[in-house]
Amino acid sequence: MQLDVRKLTIPDCLELFPKILRDERGYFVKTFHFDVFQELGLETDFKEEYYSYSIKRVLRGLHFQIPPKDHVKVVYCIYGKILDVVVDLRIGSPTYGHYEMIELSSDKANMIYIPKGLAHGFYTLSDFAIVVYKVTTTYSPDHDTGILWNSLNIPWPDEKPIISRRDSGFIPFADFNSPFIYQT
Repeated sequence: MQLDVRKLTIPDCLELFPKILRDERGYFVKTFHFDVFQELGLETDFKEEYYSYSIKRVLRGLHFQIPPKDHVKVVYCIYGKILDVVVDLRIGSPTYGHYEMIELSSDKANMIYIPKGLAHGFYTLSDFAIVVYKVTTTYSPDHDTGILWNSLNIPWPDEKPIISRRDSGFIPFADFNSPFIYQT
């Protein structure tokens, strides 16, 4: 597996570009290879994988699980286009409270590698999008939470996105007491 890597401004957060094999039938993309991830020092012990289907203007997030059920995520869009956002919640990180925005699309086949201690969300840019999440812990309702999507001055493309009642009820970032500590 060929995998190009771009370091993002948030430490340990990466944009991954797998090789796209295209021909007259379409294309083929390998999204995970144990040896390649291991050589790059990335997590390889994934426990769960799922996907979401979202229509245009849907905003999901900003989600995370708290310790001891916090997890690494690999996220990619297998259909459509999204604006993916991560926020550093790790106390002591040089980018604590900062966000990073990346456009993920099925055309580019790019992925984002999200370390523990980051909140994650996305906004659907295309008519609909299918987004895959690979995570290193199983879902734990008692540890699953988030921060309010509009509490960090993130320049979302829409001031009134389609958002769940749960997501709109999260606490603002300013009121969040982070359990995450940055590890160098």
